[in-house]
Amino acid sequence: MGCIMEWFGIFATITLLLQIFKKVFPWFYENILAPRYSRLSLKKFGKWAVITGATDGIGKEYAKNLAKNGVNVVLISRTISKLEDVAKEIKAEFTVETRIIDVDFKNGPEIYEKIEKNIQDLEVGILVNNVGMSYTSPEYFLSIPNRDSLLVDLIQCNITSVLNMTKMLLPKMVERNCGVVINISSLSAVIPAPLISVYAATKSFVDKFSDDLATEYKNRGIVIQSVLPGPVATNMSKIKKPTWMAPSAKQFVGSAIKTLGISSHTTGYYPHSILKLSIDAIDFFSPSYARNISLKTIENIRKRAIKRKEANRNKDNKNN
Repeated sequence: MGCIMEWFGIFATITLLLQIFKKVFPWFYENILAPRYSRLSLKKFGKWAVITGATDGIGKEYAKNLAKNGVNVVLISRTISKLEDVAKEIKAEFTVETRIIDVDFKNGPEIYEKIEKNIQDLEVGILVNNVGMSYTSPEYFLSIPNRDSLLVDLIQCNITSVLNMTKMLLPKMVERNCGVVINISSLSAVIPAPLISVYAATKSFVDKFSDDLATEYKNRGIVIQSVLPGPVATNMSKIKKPTWMAPSAKQFVGSAIKTLGISSHTTGYYPHSILKLSIDAIDFFSPSYARNISLKTIENIRKRAIKRKEANRNKDNKNN
């Protein structure tokens, strides 16, 4: 009997080690090892890339990185002056062709007619669905300022834009059996995210859509990737100073683009993968504790935002 129990213990230990290896090695390969040797040729997918939300942060850095790799870029964003400045910067630095299209993704179907008209003559091999918006600061659902209009804008900008841009550009990629679609989701889509619940839900849609679309078209030469960034120092996040955990947009995209062709579902930046792994581990052992930690963390962010607003309001009152 003792011998049987001993062998059972050995078998259980080996099984556990194999399960750990099954989880750890793919994570190590996708986040640490493979990106170091990534040499995917981006030019082979097509002469042009289309980037939405291309004048700031992650979108701008994707545009610059693709241009660095010799791909011409179509920059799409809301403000014409910013578009002109970024196009000028990219042309000067990388000597590629650029086009600019000024549209507000919170608007209706007419914007997609304008986009399609401006790119119909181009061989677009890469689409980066980056445009997105969030709350001005974390808030409880029923207390969101201008809630009705904000909810519509979040859906239009974060979900409808991804669907319509993919619907527009994917058919010709499939015809050529070659193309890339990069959808920028968010780490908040796959971890507890109270007080930004609607934003997180829209990004969850982006992630799920990307995952299933990748399965549908994996045999048609199409690379579809969902990128789920954690904190990045951008205007939208309101993080001003980059850190190891909250990198600059340039640092983040430089890391994320190396995962293209390696992982279809990635944070893009290994410290963010460590963050997700930690939250997943806490959630595995105690889901309620994981949610309480998230709630307290985001509540603190909310309190700091309220204090900043009050300080700015008091400053304005003194000036007046």
